[in-house]
Amino acid sequence: MENDAGSNTRGGEKPAPNDYDLNTPIDSSSGGMRQGLASYGDAHFSLFLRKVFIKAMGYSEESLSRPIIGIVNTYSSFNPCHANVPQLIEAVKRGVHLAGGLAIDFPTISIAESFSSPTSMYLRNLMSMDTEEMIRAQPCDSVVLIGGCDKTTPAQLMGGLSANKPALSLVTGPMMPGSHKGERIGACTDCRNNWAKFRAGAIDIEEISGINEELAPTAGTCGVMGTASTMACILVGLGMMPFWGATAPAVSSARLRIAEETGSLAVKMHELKLKPQTVLTRKSFLNAITVLQAIGGSTNAVVHLMAIIGRHPDVAGTITLETFDEIGRKTPLLVDLKPSGDNYMTDFHNSGGMRALLEELKPLLHLDALTIKGNTLGEELDSTPLKKVPRNIPTMVLRPLHDPLYERSSLVVLKGNLAPNGCVMKASASKNRALLKHTGRAVVFAGSADMANRIDDPNLEVEPDSVLILQNIGPIGNPGMPEAGMIPIPRKLAAKGVQDMLRISDGRMSGTAGGTIVLHVSPEATDPSSVLGIVRTGDLVKCDLDQRLIHVDVSEEEIKRRQEEKRKTLEAESENNKSADVWIARKKLRGYRGLFMRSVQQAHSGADFDFLTAAGPTDT
Repeated sequence: MENDAGSNTRGGEKPAPNDYDLNTPIDSSSGGMRQGLASYGDAHFSLFLRKVFIKAMGYSEESLSRPIIGIVNTYSSFNPCHANVPQLIEAVKRGVHLAGGLAIDFPTISIAESFSSPTSMYLRNLMSMDTEEMIRAQPCDSVVLIGGCDKTTPAQLMGGLSANKPALSLVTGPMMPGSHKGERIGACTDCRNNWAKFRAGAIDIEEISGINEELAPTAGTCGVMGTASTMACILVGLGMMPFWGATAPAVSSARLRIAEETGSLAVKMHELKLKPQTVLTRKSFLNAITVLQAIGGSTNAVVHLMAIIGRHPDVAGTITLETFDEIGRKTPLLVDLKPSGDNYMTDFHNSGGMRALLEELKPLLHLDALTIKGNTLGEELDSTPLKKVPRNIPTMVLRPLHDPLYERSSLVVLKGNLAPNGCVMKASASKNRALLKHTGRAVVFAGSADMANRIDDPNLEVEPDSVLILQNIGPIGNPGMPEAGMIPIPRKLAAKGVQDMLRISDGRMSGTAGGTIVLHVSPEATDPSSVLGIVRTGDLVKCDLDQRLIHVDVSEEEIKRRQEEKRKTLEAESENNKSADVWIARKKLRGYRGLFMRSVQQAHSGADFDFLTAAGPTDT
């Protein structure tokens, strides 16, 4: 006996109404499998073919009729920060299915900080493009963005914000600390501190080898307030992640329960039609900057937030570097974590995490900002129980608002003739407070190779009060702004006990690092208009935190003379086809590197590609 036209001979399954009715237009706005069909010139055939191939994966018509929740899979065997992603995907799927959705995961590129040449920042914009285009290309009603390592979460939010489908973030979580000689250690502040001791001869090769075994004892992101942890906390501040999502350890069962909750929330976001450009407002970003200052977060977050802000059509241009400084002047540092303090993310989690921090920060927050749950931040705080942790326990790392670790301005923005567009310093991580108001003679390195060749030369003319300047490691100069801004202390000074010096560059510094270090100088040294690019060894350089000043004591006339001299030299080299200057060479480079070099913005604008911003590319 034949089935009627509305039935299916396989298991009694029925196709959705009107899917194959040639007289009824396909409503792509209904979501699910009908959205974003491939272009074959016949929408009904496109849907028919899509279902042919998705059924090869074993899906039934019933499952395909549910809201489709995409899960971004950034697993890579090169990426230990993301080692738990397979388990997180399964937990997210469980949450999606319990809430009535259909979870389908798909891959994007994975960025691991120490496995990305020349630097992970070089690939951030590529990952954002990958994320945006895969979200656009595939029939997702909402998306869970799974990431963790430094540049991953900002790249995902940049792409998700531009694609503007309902989306929320799930981070992989921090690793647990290890142990060396009875003391806790962990990546990566202790990586840098112990390597500095090794360079200075304070510990031998056997001890540094033993330390190497303990710095990263579990999967997860660096267990201090580095960039990964900073961005996780910022995602909560933005309202893009549940309160507990930032701090639960990567290897904990709590992390899996958060993943399950995230899956359920993704279905709810679809039902509420909550898109990132709706959830995120100027108030959301002001809250995120307040969180950044209160946690003593990574300077990298300034670049990332400026890039994310630049993707939002309603917020771009309303927040500048000055906004970060203004908020910093009234926001105390409350979280005692390395590198500004002494502890680890697991301690922050056990101290109440972001829920407890936001409670302390209530007077400074915009409580009417939205969250991914569809309610306001204030409503979410009121409905979420506060974990009561005694203030006197040894692992309590959260300070009250009236008794901060650092009174204000953990991160500061400096300006002056050396950085007309601004630069950033993590003042709370300074190891020598006297250097926050300091004038010294410059010792200039023309790039990373020059620094590597000369920094440990016994004949290097350098004193403890010298100012170390590293040029040409900016967005274009390197390219990608490597984390080389923490210029090593010259070995001959380190051996004498010098632990900190004023250091200035157009590059970045790991969020796990500390010291009196000025970063993100804009415009970068490679730019023909840059003053950083014409500073010479012996010039007097002044840094004044109170005045927010970064200045080289060279007259305007001399600056212009040096710039003109540099311009003529480069032009002569270019005419003779001998120029190695990247500013000139970038016009002829091929592939992604050429795209990067021609399109990347300066640090004060977020180092995004100009054509990816909400405003789009300029004519210049």
